[in-house]
Amino acid sequence: MSNRMAELALKAGIVGAGGAGFPTHVKLDTQVNHIIINGAECEPLITVDQMLMLYHADDLVRIAEQVRHELGAVLVSFAVKAKHSQVVAELQRVINNNQNLEVFQLGDFYPAGDEVVTVYEVTGLSIPEGGIPLDVGVVVVNVETLWNLSQAEKGIVNTHKWLTVAGLVERPGIYRVPMGIAKRQVLEAAGASLDEGVYIIDGGPMMGKLVEDLDETVTKTTKALLALPADHPVIVNARRDMNQMLRQARSICCQCRLCSDVCPRNLLGYHCEPNRTILDAGYNWSISSDTMTQALACSECGACDMYSCPMGLSPRRINSMLKQQLNKSQIPNPHKGNTPQPSVWRPYRRIPTSRLRSRLDVDKYSSPVRVNEQEFILAQIYLPLKQHIGAPAQPVVKVGDSVRLGQLIAVVPESTRVSSNVFSSMDGRVTAVDTEGIKIVR
Repeated sequence: MSNRMAELALKAGIVGAGGAGFPTHVKLDTQVNHIIINGAECEPLITVDQMLMLYHADDLVRIAEQVRHELGAVLVSFAVKAKHSQVVAELQRVINNNQNLEVFQLGDFYPAGDEVVTVYEVTGLSIPEGGIPLDVGVVVVNVETLWNLSQAEKGIVNTHKWLTVAGLVERPGIYRVPMGIAKRQVLEAAGASLDEGVYIIDGGPMMGKLVEDLDETVTKTTKALLALPADHPVIVNARRDMNQMLRQARSICCQCRLCSDVCPRNLLGYHCEPNRTILDAGYNWSISSDTMTQALACSECGACDMYSCPMGLSPRRINSMLKQQLNKSQIPNPHKGNTPQPSVWRPYRRIPTSRLRSRLDVDKYSSPVRVNEQEFILAQIYLPLKQHIGAPAQPVVKVGDSVRLGQLIAVVPESTRVSSNVFSSMDGRVTAVDTEGIKIVR
């Protein structure tokens, strides 16, 4: 590692807590001009980052300044929605007169927290197609990821996760839970309704995934658990059959272009026109066609299906399927490296969060920016070896071993940097080790 912050992230097993789980030590092992702390938290109902910025601003600002110094950056911007006035004021109070740190106040639109969108909003720079923020001299770090780094500096490794629990829940709010705990146990502690006809979304209502098994465990990338009724639009969309959607696309897609008109990537100038992709997917299926490869620019934000489509179709899910096929077939992005030119219509077509919340029918499930001090009594945990982008971690314990809370149980393989250490989140005994994960019982 080229700097102390990257080394801290590696040793503590920190990955991106706000997205797909890219190992933080790889992201920080560089030199940049500008660091953005992404606190936009644009998914409705999720409140973890707001809470961390409001109550842990001192820790966040202190570690942000150290990250800036180690990466040689001129400026650190905390990107926060202006409507969160208390958060803005608290960060500004702690930053004080530090000229190398600022609070950048974002508008209240979706998806302000998409990495590509955030970089453009804060810096005015467009990331090349198929590129990453580093291509324009920027590193983006999620608020919870930064908080985990502040804990690592204190010698605390990554064993717990902050979660928003909301929806049909008696005690909605924010919980700090041991990783490896069953989602069922977290939901029961929050008083969630788990009756027949209630479904659980892992993540936000726009980009979250349907939980098929409540015994699945909380991992480094679990951000929220939402309990919603079967007839809720979020659940109806999540349960749609892909083959049925393709048939519907052939018969009812009227090519109104509303999905493309509000697509955040299209508005930034990327080759991403969901109306063309969904039509070609329904009729053509030439996977290497220019239209199909546009799926590679899709961020899967859900603006097309959860907000714009009057027919209830899901270009987003079809794009997700196409990306898998394109990657499997090793078909490259033909537009990679191109610098996009944002549309002049972008300021007028961004999706207001208030309108999105109304469309999603989630206002009645609003989650308070409050931590529920719940103690979780664990009988067992299951920790997957792959909770991140990259290679699975390599176990360093065996069946029968006794382990302690915070003990290293799986390490980054010597053959790659893109992986992450795994630590036990409780005292116990190892009862199973396989290629997928490690089970520990008390």
